[in-house]
Amino acid sequence: MVRLPNVKEFTETVISNVENVIVGKRDTIELAILVLLCEGHILIEDVPGVGKTMLARSLAVSLGCSFKRVQFTPDLLPNDVTGVSVYNQRTGDFEFRPGPTFANILLADEINRATPRTQSSLLECMGEGQVTVDGVTHQLSKPYLVMATQNPVEFEGTFPLPEAQLDRFFIRLDIGYPSLDDERAILDSQKLSHPIDSLTQVTNAESLIECQNAIGEVHVERSVEDYVLAVVRGTREHRDVALGASPRGSLALFRLSQSMAAARGRSFVLPDDVKHLARYVLAHRIIMKPESQLRGTRQEEIVESVMASLEVPIRSA
Repeated sequence: MVRLPNVKEFTETVISNVENVIVGKRDTIELAILVLLCEGHILIEDVPGVGKTMLARSLAVSLGCSFKRVQFTPDLLPNDVTGVSVYNQRTGDFEFRPGPTFANILLADEINRATPRTQSSLLECMGEGQVTVDGVTHQLSKPYLVMATQNPVEFEGTFPLPEAQLDRFFIRLDIGYPSLDDERAILDSQKLSHPIDSLTQVTNAESLIECQNAIGEVHVERSVEDYVLAVVRGTREHRDVALGASPRGSLALFRLSQSMAAARGRSFVLPDDVKHLARYVLAHRIIMKPESQLRGTRQEEIVESVMASLEVPIRSA
């Protein structure tokens, strides 16, 4: 059995290492690691050039895990992602050639530039941790993380992700532009070479899997559990929402709250954990009513409105 303080040490070690490459974005790095601890997946919606690829590569190097990157384009086919069976004339058999999804960390870059058919090739990978090609199922190795990047919806040449695909991402986040001082530090650090070239491994996949197994030991009081359920139910009943967060959203918020508690060295979840994580977990799972979209209402505002309407539980002594 893994003690929870090991999760805190693991998290701090990886954050400190990744910060050598991703400057001034500690909260974003922490969220990515929390999702890793939950065996979830990440959707990053942001403009080009803010460090999305470097975040994925830095995590892979820090953990000593394999990394693959796929540039999603309109002509990309599902087999380009999952793999293909090729006939071997010498043996007379079909041989499976794994696609890039057979990596511990897969960066699906600009996922919404691919067609819905190609986007859906990741559904089985993300949901079941396996790939089925020509009727044969192939297991993916653990740990497994899909970090997908998405262009803002107002960009041209994009195909919006379907609800089933969005629901499989634990969180949606943005990295954002760095502050002036952080951007100056980025310039200084890359005068001679990129920091990713000298980044070293600080832990391993086995330690990550041990920490993943420890997350379930974090205690969640019934009042906090009820709070999670109330937040999710509130997204379904909000007047501006056509379709609220699914039960998968409840599970994600519950699990990610456990992960945050363990990463902070606690054996119990606080309501503040739920409050901090709710917008990252739930906003992208909400489908707005057309009239609400026309008014410019944002999904994050819906979550904040729901949170403001609920009474925060007080933890018993």
